[in-house]
Amino acid sequence: MEWRRGHTIGHGSSASVSVAKSRFSDEVFAVKSVELSKSELLQKEQKILSQLSSPYVVSYKGCDVTKEKDKLMFNVMMEYMSEGTLVDENRKHGGRINEPLIGYYAKQIAQGLEYLHSRGIAHCDIKGQNILLGKTGAKIADFGCARWIDQADRDVGATEPIGGTPMFMAPEVARGGEQGRPGDIWSMGCTIIEMATGRSAWTNATNAASLLYQIAFSGESPEIPKFLSLEARDFLSKCLRRDPKERWTAKQLLKHPFLEDFNLNSTTDQDFVTSSPTSILDQDIWNSVEESETMDYSIETASSVDSPLQRLRELGSNSGELKFRWNDDERWITVRRSSEYIDR
Repeated sequence: MEWRRGHTIGHGSSASVSVAKSRFSDEVFAVKSVELSKSELLQKEQKILSQLSSPYVVSYKGCDVTKEKDKLMFNVMMEYMSEGTLVDENRKHGGRINEPLIGYYAKQIAQGLEYLHSRGIAHCDIKGQNILLGKTGAKIADFGCARWIDQADRDVGATEPIGGTPMFMAPEVARGGEQGRPGDIWSMGCTIIEMATGRSAWTNATNAASLLYQIAFSGESPEIPKFLSLEARDFLSKCLRRDPKERWTAKQLLKHPFLEDFNLNSTTDQDFVTSSPTSILDQDIWNSVEESETMDYSIETASSVDSPLQRLRELGSNSGELKFRWNDDERWITVRRSSEYIDR
């Protein structure tokens, strides 16, 4: 397939993410790219992503090898999510996302995790930066730290080193123990606290080393915001139990009243939680071992509010519907598949 590479929308420690278009259909998608000689991690991610199909997981569109500027590049094509990440969403809401919208996103994250876990996959790096947003809501992305679980014969498995982001690690993971389904649930709890407060679940952390020690050995759990509803607080308490055996599964959480009773059509302006604490989402200790992509989107606003997601956003934002704006002077680079280097 011939496609055209647009501007870069994200960077990691090695890979970069660009907007791309098919040369013949003008389909827009995202391409994650790295030099072929350094592509072991991205190829591992491609193998996992290519076996997934869920409305709550960013969809896989293919892979190829191209030659660009005399370098062979390994590329993974994925669904393009036009509205950024949960971190971006938090900033748009002044540091706090309202509880109805938190419930909306939390349910979709839980649905995505329930799907992954049923497939024998642990994501291992759930956080706001790895939850991408589009017109239908939230989808789980970035499988660079993901691993197969429960099946020893998988080529990606339990022998891998611990990966992820310290700020979102479960106690057993911080201690270097098992990294599996319960760790994803803990990370989701930390992500929900970040959505609600605009701050880390661990407010006193100063560096990654002391943070990991605190998570692993202090016996403490993150403080659950008191301003949340009783159901939301109870939901978080089920996610943030220090003993992984006592932590609820994604399947159990989907039956919790906080998610089960969630009704997109019944929200009112009274549900909006006001306050705009200073956001510290960019501190270094949020970064994963292999840095996740930080999306930089250009947006424009529209006045129509014609979907449940947009109505929920309007509870805490005047931005309305978010749309990607293509620049008139956008320059595109045409790339061609190098079939001799890939046989997938």
